[in-house]
Amino acid sequence: MQTTSSSTPINTTTNPSNRKARARSGSHALPSNPPYRRTTRASQELISTTPASQNPKSTPPTSQKNITMDFPQFLKQLETLGCKHYNPNFKIIPDDHDIIYRMLTWFLKDANAAIECNLSLHKGILLTGPVGCGKTTLMHLFRLMHPPQEQFIVKSCRDISYEFNKDGFAVINRYGRGSFDRNGHAKIFCLDDLGTENAIKFYGNECNVMGEILMSRYDLFVSCKMITHMTTNLSSSEIEKIYGLRVRSRLREMFNLIAFPDSASDKRT
Repeated sequence: MQTTSSSTPINTTTNPSNRKARARSGSHALPSNPPYRRTTRASQELISTTPASQNPKSTPPTSQKNITMDFPQFLKQLETLGCKHYNPNFKIIPDDHDIIYRMLTWFLKDANAAIECNLSLHKGILLTGPVGCGKTTLMHLFRLMHPPQEQFIVKSCRDISYEFNKDGFAVINRYGRGSFDRNGHAKIFCLDDLGTENAIKFYGNECNVMGEILMSRYDLFVSCKMITHMTTNLSSSEIEKIYGLRVRSRLREMFNLIAFPDSASDKRT
């Protein structure tokens, strides 16, 4: 991943006519000027606080402050995390800015920017794209934005299939109806690399493990708003072929689709 971050902050508000044009074209151009406005907690390294009175577009209770962050500063912090956890030469390339901006909008729960990006803050993120474009890396880096006690869990679908081979149908419950902590809080999983898992049999009984887990988590999404994130390089038609029409239909309801273009380069090379 390679670039230097722009010093111009990104604006979460744009002309409504531009928004409609983007909606028709299916693209999401990056807005320009003021900073992100944050409504949930994140790593204190990545945010700064300013009094609400300094931001005329926000009207929180007088006892609260807006937590703000400009996008170029966030890119620098993301590169710092990447250098620390992945590669000393880790860089964000300009082609990925739009993807990162939309992901940041969701994780910061920025309602105004979410409207601009056509995102629902009540759904999880389905991050798609070619092999090696950086899907898993970005999910891990966004996980690290949060304090340890608030981090979601990244779990490889391939590893889940191996767990099924060992532990059987209990695994479906582990990542479905049993995915609550001792205090009753739902565990947020990022199911990584859907489609890489093997077809597994347990005592002769073959099971589409990830299809069953997704169906279970969909039921929990409907009943108690449980969030799931996921990465894959499968197309929608490939998902339907492997997991069935019912799963494909439910994914539309569970996830915001954020997609790398098919032309995205393999950053491992």
